[in-house]
Amino acid sequence: MVHKCSKCGREAVYHARYTGRYYCHRHFNEMVEKKFKETVKKYRLIEKGERVAVGVSGGKDSVVLMHLLAKLREKFPFELVAITIDEGIAGYRPASVEVAKRNAKKLGIEHRVYSFKEYIGFTLDETVEVMGSFERGERVGACSYCGVWRRWLLNYAAKDVGADKLALGHNLDDEVQMVLMNILRGDIARLGRTGPYYEEIHPELVPRIKPLREIPEKETLLYALLNNIEVDLSECPYAVEAFRAEIRDWLNEMEEKHPGTKYQILRSYDRLFPLIAKTYTKKTSELNRCKICGQPTTEEICKACQFRLQVERKAKEKGLTFRVE
Repeated sequence: MVHKCSKCGREAVYHARYTGRYYCHRHFNEMVEKKFKETVKKYRLIEKGERVAVGVSGGKDSVVLMHLLAKLREKFPFELVAITIDEGIAGYRPASVEVAKRNAKKLGIEHRVYSFKEYIGFTLDETVEVMGSFERGERVGACSYCGVWRRWLLNYAAKDVGADKLALGHNLDDEVQMVLMNILRGDIARLGRTGPYYEEIHPELVPRIKPLREIPEKETLLYALLNNIEVDLSECPYAVEAFRAEIRDWLNEMEEKHPGTKYQILRSYDRLFPLIAKTYTKKTSELNRCKICGQPTTEEICKACQFRLQVERKAKEKGLTFRVE
């Protein structure tokens, strides 16, 4: 059965079950772009004249975000620079880095690549080699190391390019998964640091913005496909976070049975966020500076440096050395 666009009667390419509306290609684009612009406007994520760094992995969300920001820049004056983190994952990251480069070049956006190897001292593959065998199923915590180092290096890179804001491609699904994971883990303080805006920001931390937080994951994918935007759809070989996968599957099941569930969870969180942020988030004035790298931390040594020292010690115990690029 051919469905018609709810707005113009043309052949529909998408059905938004959470509203019951059908969209043709043109009106689907308008709907996605409107959500993006309204999110930017609602939370004043970007001010005129600011320099915005966009984290681009080469995947669908980050590449679509870069294209939407480039389109917004045509009518709203701000600077845009793309940064890519190369974790050093053989057979996966090199191809996506090239996708990021090609998109940035096509849009005429300055693009810089920052690698774990250069700034941490070893690649993620080397970290896994040191901390255990991924193939044998040993618990090496690849995602934990990667997540901490990526956040550290993204902040470093954003400061290095002189950015006022750091835009990340977190979509609706990512946001809702984050909310439920932190609730189930009892990490209420983290809920106060990952909302739509910041109550307070440390001068050494570049504020992170998430303009895609109102857009479901499948809509960013369809936007890329309909508009012939080149993206990398391969999955990271270390992506085995069982807990997040279970949350994702449960949310998708609930969304299928009760369309709009994801939006309702996000709306509930956004109403609670101001209270959580003021109650549980440590004031930036109380944060320490890492004794090694100088970035803000609640401890004497930040988690990124703790992990780096941990891997260095383990490598020394095993007699492993890595070539410095």
